[in-house]
Amino acid sequence: MTDIMQSPAVKQYVEQSASLGDGDVKQSVKQPSAHLQSPQQQSSPQSADSPNAGQQPIRAAVARAAELARDAEAHARERQHVKGKLTARERLDLLFDTGTFEEIGRFAGGDINGGKAGAAVITGFGDVYGRKIAVYAQDFSVRGGTLGHAEGEKICRLMDKAIELKIPIVALIDSGGARIQEGVAALTEYGHIFRRTCAASGFVPQISIILGPCAGGAVYCPALTDFIIMTREHSNMFVTGPDVVKAATGEVISMDDLGGGLVHNRVSGVAHYLGEDESDAIDYARTVLAYLPSNCDDQPPTYAYAVTRAERETAKRLATIVPDNDRQPYDMLEVIRCIVDYGEFVQVQELFAGSAVVGFACIEGHPVGVVANQPNVNAGILDVDSSEKVARFVRLCDAFNLPVITLVDTPGYKPGAEQEHAGIIRRGAKVIYAYGNAQVPMITVVLRKAFGGAYIVMGSKAIGADMNFAWPSSQIAVLGATGAVNIIHRKDLQKARETGRDVDALRAQLVDEYQRTTVNANLSLETGQIDAMIDPEQTRQAIAESLRLLAGKRRTRPTTKHHGNQPL
Repeated sequence: MTDIMQSPAVKQYVEQSASLGDGDVKQSVKQPSAHLQSPQQQSSPQSADSPNAGQQPIRAAVARAAELARDAEAHARERQHVKGKLTARERLDLLFDTGTFEEIGRFAGGDINGGKAGAAVITGFGDVYGRKIAVYAQDFSVRGGTLGHAEGEKICRLMDKAIELKIPIVALIDSGGARIQEGVAALTEYGHIFRRTCAASGFVPQISIILGPCAGGAVYCPALTDFIIMTREHSNMFVTGPDVVKAATGEVISMDDLGGGLVHNRVSGVAHYLGEDESDAIDYARTVLAYLPSNCDDQPPTYAYAVTRAERETAKRLATIVPDNDRQPYDMLEVIRCIVDYGEFVQVQELFAGSAVVGFACIEGHPVGVVANQPNVNAGILDVDSSEKVARFVRLCDAFNLPVITLVDTPGYKPGAEQEHAGIIRRGAKVIYAYGNAQVPMITVVLRKAFGGAYIVMGSKAIGADMNFAWPSSQIAVLGATGAVNIIHRKDLQKARETGRDVDALRAQLVDEYQRTTVNANLSLETGQIDAMIDPEQTRQAIAESLRLLAGKRRTRPTTKHHGNQPL
């Protein structure tokens, strides 16, 4: 970490002075005549003739500032380490490439002469894998990390500069909320931060890492960002804390059960990753940034890649992963790892809505977003939670120029009163809105089941996908065979039952016929909704060739409007 005690001006002055010899120093400073010097000046060891005379006030100021900084960090270590937490500066060391952090506003809100080091937030810039990132880190050791006017001004100044420079913004959150002593002025600062977060949304990537408490109105700062990362311990987010909940409702609940990291990763879906500790959480943020461009105008970074013999062999495993029995589950993650570079797949919201899988990977060195159904969980069905998970991720990819690869194996939307009452119509429509408005390259592969509305919304050509492929095992239809036969041949089955015929045998015969004639990709191939039927081992090659073809795809907006009205 850069020594922030030495500003460029101070360093330049000190270096210039140190490079001068005694004679040079005397020539560079106009000396008063001997008869004009006071007795004190004539006898003082630090006379004007001394080469150090002009440097003493500067050195004293620098030394005082450095002492304050050392004392502040020692105090922070004492406060944080006893709780099993890192200091704000230790967290910055984990986030940035070694020695790249440049702090701004170090003593803003402080009083050097009065011995106050500064505000309860650290702001600055640094490198993550060689690319510039803006950061603000709340310091819980200073007034509980609370936000007042000075902290709000520092954060807003940083965000303004990040938007100007078009670089990502990372927030390390560990705060007691608004500083009550400052009253409404503190709340106003949150409003200023909210507005800038909205302005940066979709323009530069924004990541929030929750490393302590985040309560009240403060929770909406991370809620507006692209990613929220929490830790298994110490991370908490809630609008109203346990004490308020108890006073208002009588319910007794702990901070972790109310808004801990596990709750927001598994139950609410507010968070996107659960780190085992602070180091893991920060490392995940670095990994995510490696897949994203610095802003919406840039393309994602690319990486060197060479096909290996082992990966060619891995591609051949695809045909053995998906069972012939369409009712038998399998792990979609195995399929994904056989397709992407080096088998590396970074999941997003891994613990939430398990029937869908989303995350980042590379194809021939180019970052992509992957969306897939997970047959291992509820047969890969779409419900209210998985719909929102898929929709938000597709929107993120479209905002930051990542192609979307969709792997389909779903029987449709989850039926039932619970889902209807939870808003499956409105929330399911978010998937349609996300795919329908996306203008990045979109490539879809149907592995097995693609029934009804789920077939259309999961990256079909009708909704805007560029290239669509299907495996020979694919089943594309309005309804699954058994359900369709029960509806289409209802009268025939009823008649067979009344006449004493074997209804089960007749149903099996009709199901087999329906599967052969209807539940396949033939009709979609004939109508051009599927571009080609491919062998499973050709999947990676087909995707890679499609990405090369679509590399020149450009965004178009045929009509002028303020914005769409997404079904929020």
